[in-house]
Amino acid sequence: MNTTEEKDLDDKINSLNRISQEGYDLLKRNNLKAAKEKFLELLELDPKNQYGLVGMGDLSRKENNYKEAQKYYQECLSYHHENKYAVIGLADTYRDAKEYDKAIRLWEHFLALNEPDITVLIRLADAYRKLGNFENSKNFYLKVFDVDPRNTYALTGIGYLFFDNKKYNQALQYWTKMLEIEPDNLRILTAIGNCHRKRKTFEQGIDFFKKALELSPDNFYALYGLADCYRGVLDHNESKNVWRQLLKISPTNKVVMTRLGDALRNLGELDEAEKYYSKALQIADDYYAEIGLALILKERREYSKALDKMMRLFNADKSNFRLVNEITDTYIAIGDRLNAFKFLSDVFKEKNSKTIYQNTKVLDLYEELVKEFQ
Repeated sequence: MNTTEEKDLDDKINSLNRISQEGYDLLKRNNLKAAKEKFLELLELDPKNQYGLVGMGDLSRKENNYKEAQKYYQECLSYHHENKYAVIGLADTYRDAKEYDKAIRLWEHFLALNEPDITVLIRLADAYRKLGNFENSKNFYLKVFDVDPRNTYALTGIGYLFFDNKKYNQALQYWTKMLEIEPDNLRILTAIGNCHRKRKTFEQGIDFFKKALELSPDNFYALYGLADCYRGVLDHNESKNVWRQLLKISPTNKVVMTRLGDALRNLGELDEAEKYYSKALQIADDYYAEIGLALILKERREYSKALDKMMRLFNADKSNFRLVNEITDTYIAIGDRLNAFKFLSDVFKEKNSKTIYQNTKVLDLYEELVKEFQ
């Protein structure tokens, strides 16, 4: 190759690199139209150019055009078998389309041929988590920590893995580490609050939800968690105030309406509570709003109507612990101990029911009624 040919080749390479860089800069700024023009220009000059093919794959994925993205990534891999970004991009299109098995096969193939790659390890852990494969997901997150013990993506993901599997102490362990790195992470503050909510350590939950709300005062999830924690510590007044705040953000949310109804009912504001339960039911059927209305009837000593409504609700869900208590209590309130006994006898015929109600007033009452009527 003579000097002129070498110079022409260098000029072509420099031109291709410049166009490629311009395309990726535009893609990062989300200027998809201009980026597409650059990548197509690149491929016109060099149809097998890996940066142009991957760039078009990335752009198509941003447009949610997964089939088109897959075509470009696969074409790139047909020329450049080891291109990391084409493999990851192709696997990501499968993940985005919720085809996790295909994504996993690609990522695991990549790892078999390469040194451990944190990006791929995290993607595998996340994909197995989405598929509900606890052990595989956990093992890939732990492999990330072997390389980078403070990786924030893995700390977040493994926390959700444990949380989703009701292993709240372990979730707290990882999310606490995460907060040491990013103390103002809104998502993690809210997640830790929810851990405490699930563990019924409501006071600690309140602290974390409040910290989250200092960063984002109108955050729906932090407000919801805070209101529910106030409910957990029986601070119905504070709970009521936060539920009202939530309704300003989400005015047609029937769950929030029902929760507000509960708070008002517990405060003795029965007419106002009834209004919100009824509003919730106007939006859609809501089992818990129906329970709330039944309990209002009981509070008003309209026992016959209350019993009728509660029995219909109980027959729709015989696992409802709360209704067993309320129905029994209503029978006792009207002095009908025989029907209380008959009702509890039917409840305790169910498998494992005595284990479920162990150490409760209901079981104590049943044993007392057995002595009375048998």
